[in-house]
Amino acid sequence: MGEDRRQFEEMFLPFLDAAYNLARWIVQHDQDAQDVVQEAYLRAFKGFHGFRGGNGRAWLLTIVRNTAYSWINRHAANEKCVPYDEEKHAQIISFDQSAREIVSEERQEYLQNALLRLPTESREVILLYELEGLSYKELAVALGVPVGTVMSRLSRARRRLQQELVYLRSAEAVNEL
Repeated sequence: MGEDRRQFEEMFLPFLDAAYNLARWIVQHDQDAQDVVQEAYLRAFKGFHGFRGGNGRAWLLTIVRNTAYSWINRHAANEKCVPYDEEKHAQIISFDQSAREIVSEERQEYLQNALLRLPTESREVILLYELEGLSYKELAVALGVPVGTVMSRLSRARRRLQQELVYLRSAEAVNEL
């Protein structure tokens, strides 16, 4: 048991940040994402004997993805509640930030808001490909779909993200009038 645990940790601990990022984008709350990753990590450890080698990162992210969707299904009734989000509601911008830092933060905020407006299927394929660097083949394994489906989902997700960015910018322009 101790040797299995050591091997498991050596192989999968480096991927915990990627696991958290995926969970965070799917469940959309920090604490929930931490719970999802913890549950997924336990599931992965319990199923480690069935791991046949290959891409450990894709294997773990598949488990995180499945765990996140299971978590969403279990907590669907609580979806209508809007929890207090300290980052969102109590953020204070420092006055000594340079204009470039503020513009960069605004761009990041646009991108995050646009990503949140995407359907989960689109958001996860963009996250896994663009931010986590999974290949089409790794994505196909993680999502359980053919490579061609990955490519078409990614293309549609990028188009939709672009539309959402345009929408958010135009909505802000209208609000400024």
